[in-house]
Amino acid sequence: MATIVVVHTGPVTVQPLKDQFAAQLPDVRMINIVDDSLLNDVRSAGHLTPEVTGRLYSYMSNAQAMGADFILNACSSVGEAVDTLRGMIRTPIIKIDETMAQEASRLGTRIGVVATVKTTLEPTVRLIRKKAVEAGREISVVERVAEEAFAALLAGDAERHDEVLRHTIVALADEVDVVVLAQVSMARLVPSLGQTRVPVLSSPQSGVATVKAALSDAH
Repeated sequence: MATIVVVHTGPVTVQPLKDQFAAQLPDVRMINIVDDSLLNDVRSAGHLTPEVTGRLYSYMSNAQAMGADFILNACSSVGEAVDTLRGMIRTPIIKIDETMAQEASRLGTRIGVVATVKTTLEPTVRLIRKKAVEAGREISVVERVAEEAFAALLAGDAERHDEVLRHTIVALADEVDVVVLAQVSMARLVPSLGQTRVPVLSSPQSGVATVKAALSDAH
């Protein structure tokens, strides 16, 4: 049985990824490592810090010691740390949003990105731009930070959070060729959006599909 270790920076990404593993890779052993101080520290600093990268290294080193076939990084805010850690950890590391970013740059030249916090938006935008350059495509990015949604979530008002995000996503879809949801936790909103004018991409499904393809290639 293959073992996949998923490294989370908060609890909100655990269940969406458990659901995707159950749907796409029911026969693998999924191990979750959660440290909810990581994302808080990134938000407090306003960017990824060496200390956060160091803690991620320790978790991914532990994942390697657990015999992981692959490590899945579940948080876009710390995705750039993976670029450093890939040279330090023998176990292959997959970013949850890498395939989504490739798909976005393939689908259009005007790409909308939605997040509720800038610390997630900015690395997601940089990743999309990087994938576009690798594909030889010229793109423009339209950014939306739904700060009101994040404030509602902090206040315990999940209904208001969802309402603000839905409005932001649908409005942005009228301006761009494709919309990217920068946070794993947003994926559950997709079924409630109805028929949007353009594709709306979220990372849990494509991220786990990438793990599935990597496992298939390895065997």
